[in-house]
Amino acid sequence: MTERATRKERTGIVTSDARDKTITIQVTASKKHPRYDKIVPSRTRLHVHDENNDAKRGDLVRVAETRPLSKTKKWRLVEVVERAR
Repeated sequence: MTERATRKERTGIVTSDARDKTITIQVTASKKHPRYDKIVPSRTRLHVHDENNDAKRGDLVRVAETRPLSKTKKWRLVEVVERAR
């Protein structure tokens, strides 16, 4: 019997909430360059399903990987960690 893999979770800041039931978040990470040993920041944009239109622009949110919901949406909103001021 095979076990299911755990789903990935990310934390990011909402950059857009203009669409219905969809938000765009930006996830930032810092990685060490293999040759130059310099810390290089990277950022990724994710399209997230927000069923109740709960998150607003500037909020810190936690998202989880899910089945493909559309061409670009493969993440769903778990919780709003911190509201924007």
